[in-house]
Amino acid sequence: MATTELWTVIHAERRALVADLEPLGDEQWSTPSLCALWSVHQVLGHMVATAKMTPPRFFAGMAASGFRFNSFTAAGVGRETTGPPRETLAHFKAQLNATTHPPGPVGAMVGEAVLHGEDIRRPLGIQRDYPIETLVTVADFYKGSNLLLGTKTRIAGLTLRAADVDWSTGSGPEVRGPMISLLLGMTGRAAGLAQLSGEGMATLRSRL
Repeated sequence: MATTELWTVIHAERRALVADLEPLGDEQWSTPSLCALWSVHQVLGHMVATAKMTPPRFFAGMAASGFRFNSFTAAGVGRETTGPPRETLAHFKAQLNATTHPPGPVGAMVGEAVLHGEDIRRPLGIQRDYPIETLVTVADFYKGSNLLLGTKTRIAGLTLRAADVDWSTGSGPEVRGPMISLLLGMTGRAAGLAQLSGEGMATLRSRL
């Protein structure tokens, strides 16, 4: 996809997430997300911080955190979740059409929108019917990259094959299932494993 098309996908995913979050009750915001140690509220705060990010802000923030990425990320989450969840949601809505992002490819922002959307939705029991083209775009981005998530190494020596679209990657023992579940598994999220099967499952599970 061209960059303009990628931003169209990102903005659509942000709008879909807002629609799913609007009805949440106060207690649901503290639900643990799929991201270790982060609540649903905190994942949304991270998404706000990332949507506001620019390369200069990124490097300044990394320097301020002693170039410790986890500390830098935690600072962003803390900054965006000082108020109540509804305030964080309002800030996210203000960034719906933003095109600012940290240094790196825009494809990573598509992954951010989809994966963190699932990090929030799954624990809340919310199901999204993602456009299959969006899921394929994210999978194609991560399959050859170790950026932050280590996907390339995690799926090395395996064949991943989607059951709901003509998509596969790699060679070796097969892991198959719905595209969204493959995407979760290949990016290190155990929540997708229940919908996957194949002789490569033991290897994939051992690498999470």
